[in-house]
Amino acid sequence: MKKFISISFILIAFLIAITVFLPGKRYIKEGISLVKRESENLFKNDLKVPEEYSKADKNKNGIPDPLDMVQAARREVENETVYVSNYYVGGYPPDSEGVCTDVIWRAFAGMEINLKELMDEDIKKNIKLYPRVNGSPDPNIDFRRVPNQEVFFKRHAQSLPTEVKAWDIENLKQWQPGDIILFLEPYQHVGVISDKRDKDGIPYLIHNSTPHAKEVKLSWITDSTPLTGHYRWKY
Repeated sequence: MKKFISISFILIAFLIAITVFLPGKRYIKEGISLVKRESENLFKNDLKVPEEYSKADKNKNGIPDPLDMVQAARREVENETVYVSNYYVGGYPPDSEGVCTDVIWRAFAGMEINLKELMDEDIKKNIKLYPRVNGSPDPNIDFRRVPNQEVFFKRHAQSLPTEVKAWDIENLKQWQPGDIILFLEPYQHVGVISDKRDKDGIPYLIHNSTPHAKEVKLSWITDSTPLTGHYRWKY
């Protein structure tokens, strides 16, 4: 009951705010629609989405490989890895800093896979497929560029749907821990799907954006930015 009262106050305050600060019938209509939708969701029980991630454990540490990825990515959040975009001789940034793509290779390191080596080799053999390389490979940075990761995963991982639907179990089953999502427009970004979900079944995303790595509900990003790719490593 306390939760209902608290959230109700928040929704009412939001409606008042958009009415005052965003005048116009369209904004008021959108605000009322949001309040109605969220109010209806208050009375729904948490959606239980089946765990259908791979149980492969190729590094034999007793933890499924997809969860190794999630745990390694989450350490970025726990450490509050600062978002710093730099070029590093040798390729690897210090543990205390990085960008969105660093979350990905660090997640792969969690299951003892060297993503840099795999990407460098694939770029070397298929350079024309990587337009961001511009015909001149640079192992110090190539594996940390979002467009290059997108090409690599499209070639070597399973491609999955890019639309996520709240309360839709069949859709949400396709979003599992360790999945990788990418954006190319209007900005380039990448992250790892968490093993955590909201009550509506939508998973959280582990990523690094200014000021530091964080874990947020996926729809907070996809509601305004369309996904380019959704991939699952072939464990």
